[in-house]
Amino acid sequence: MYNKKMYNLGASRSVIRELFEYGNMLKSQIGEDKVFDFTLGNPSVPTPSDVNECIKRLVDTDLSIHAYTSAPGNLSTRKAIADYLSTTHGVEVDPTLMYMTTGAAAALTITLNAIVESPQDEILAIAPFFPEYRVFSEGAGAKFGYVEMDEEGYQIDFDKLEAMLTPNTRAVIINSPNNPSGIVYSEDTLIKLSSILTRYSEQYSHPIILIADEPYREVIFGDVVVPYPMKYYKDTVVCYSYSKSLCLPGERIGYIAVSPSLTEAQSLYLCICGAGRSLGYVCASSLFQKVIESTVGLHSDNSVYQQNRDILIRELSSLGLKCANPDGAFYLLVKVPDGDSIEFAGKAKQLGLLIVPADSFGAKGYVRIATCVSTDMVRRSIPYFHQLMEMYR
Repeated sequence: MYNKKMYNLGASRSVIRELFEYGNMLKSQIGEDKVFDFTLGNPSVPTPSDVNECIKRLVDTDLSIHAYTSAPGNLSTRKAIADYLSTTHGVEVDPTLMYMTTGAAAALTITLNAIVESPQDEILAIAPFFPEYRVFSEGAGAKFGYVEMDEEGYQIDFDKLEAMLTPNTRAVIINSPNNPSGIVYSEDTLIKLSSILTRYSEQYSHPIILIADEPYREVIFGDVVVPYPMKYYKDTVVCYSYSKSLCLPGERIGYIAVSPSLTEAQSLYLCICGAGRSLGYVCASSLFQKVIESTVGLHSDNSVYQQNRDILIRELSSLGLKCANPDGAFYLLVKVPDGDSIEFAGKAKQLGLLIVPADSFGAKGYVRIATCVSTDMVRRSIPYFHQLMEMYR
């Protein structure tokens, strides 16, 4: 009677959300101190005080703060972001080719709907990848596929990528720093990726769009540098969210930036405007557009995530578990002892450890542990990880 495809999506929530809801229920039953919830990428550090002060100031002084903006967002906001990106990354970013969105999910959904023309079109991701890429791609009417994971360096297996490219490939999605591995794609990786996509675009006589999903760009550790994809490949679209960089996940504010060098950039941008209109994603939050405009370049303190990463890697490695060593984001990708991530996560669940099987991330035999939690919880969880590994001895 109704849309069966949408029913199936609504009836089967993501494994992350299912575990998160289970954790909330368990906390109410046995107490919060007995549940160690490592499921959701929900930033735990405070939002920068300058952001909160800006919100208060705007609400108190700007009489138009709750009014509609133009459909793609305030030009002044887009210009502030474009100027920052251009200065920071040494590339031209055009504010008139930017579209403000309700977070990265909306940015990706709009972009995919703008690109996909036919049911034969294919969207590729690089494993490990955020599982909703499949939902977003198929929702836009495309086929979804992924390049199997490079288990050594967690970069890109280029032989496998080339084997996956066909004349129907419309876009490749990358995510760096990566969810769930935390790995940053190196400059060499982006240079080689650019070379391959350029060659196949010429061979197929149409551009293969590189979609860079970048919500974790500012969540990095030490002196790590995250190369900016627009600098290396002309047919790039950047999808960004401030959820992680400013600890604003519930406010849903982000943007799409189309490279001025992209093939027929203005045409794609108009397709993005049309897709945003069709999906009802026009006029992102007026308040938070102005907040971003006033605080552009600011980001939260990542030291807690780094501390949690270091504790968990040290302790889990001592138990014989192999972990990807993240350069950024706030996750650990951990290889389970016998290759069965569902069983491993199930045994962990019995101990109150809630961790996510990573099979749907294209990482079969791995689990994802979100490290954006309190350090106190991380320390208290360690004995339970020891108990978990005892089950395998």
